[in-house]
Amino acid sequence: MELEQLTAFLAVAESGTFSRAAIRLGSTQPVLSRKIKVLEDELGAELFHRTGHGVVLSEAGKLLEKYARGLVETAETARKAVQAVGVSPVGQVTIGMPSSIATVLAVDLVREFRRAFPNVFLKVMEGYSGHVLDWLAAGRLDVAVLYEAQSLKGSSLQMDPILSDELFLIGPPSDPARVGSSSVRCARLAHIPLALPSRPHGVRLLVDDALAKLGVTPLVQLEIDAMHSMLSLAEHGVAYTILSYSSVRELVLAKRLRVWRIVDPVITRSLVITTASQRPSTKPVRALSRMFREQIEVRIRDGLWAPPHEDPAFAPVQPGARLVA
Repeated sequence: MELEQLTAFLAVAESGTFSRAAIRLGSTQPVLSRKIKVLEDELGAELFHRTGHGVVLSEAGKLLEKYARGLVETAETARKAVQAVGVSPVGQVTIGMPSSIATVLAVDLVREFRRAFPNVFLKVMEGYSGHVLDWLAAGRLDVAVLYEAQSLKGSSLQMDPILSDELFLIGPPSDPARVGSSSVRCARLAHIPLALPSRPHGVRLLVDDALAKLGVTPLVQLEIDAMHSMLSLAEHGVAYTILSYSSVRELVLAKRLRVWRIVDPVITRSLVITTASQRPSTKPVRALSRMFREQIEVRIRDGLWAPPHEDPAFAPVQPGARLVA
């Protein structure tokens, strides 16, 4: 069996007729029919049953389809991997990241990657860290950026820590819950109306665990698994939320939102980057991982990842993010 024969076989199986399959492959029906006939003679079995409307797979054809699809996909993966190491790589790279990170980095990251690899298609998938982890496990990502959670402990993933990030209370400038002008003690989150993602998303688990150690529970009035909606509710004073400062910086500077440092204890989380073990580590994939880390480093060096020190609520503290070497 040759790869070209298997490709032709799958095209006929998916199209249902030799004529449509021939158009799809840029061939002719007689040529395609000969390829299938040679394959049937080689295997000693009829692969299709002819009907009045086209063809359907025989039992032997259904069995071959299971193996053929995997072989063709493996060959295609190999082709992309080899092409990607060339002078001008081509193909596709998919990165998944939390919404809070995509809001800050996606535009600059895409621009830098496209300048470096104009012939590589970059796909960005955005969601909570739990979503990103699921996509990684399903083999849908080449690169995954996510906040480390308990579910990652002891996993076989090769994780590269990037930074330790601090979480802040986010609310409207009018401060309807009267949080005040200084930092907020963690235990007070039991009395401040919150909109948070549902369990088992990372922010929710961190907040729940931090308050459980104090013997209280957060006052979660709304569960919303969408960062944009959480921020909208916070801006309109419906409920406060908890996020990294970097994800709300522009809204804070525009005086549409306000942040308070959470203390006793401070709540932090680790941002990590990992590549899919079941996908080839190509030059564009490695470059994308490096670019992501560099983008983070620049923002932390420039003081864009933490609230300004002149804010009285943050003057006595260190920046809210720390690079991991």
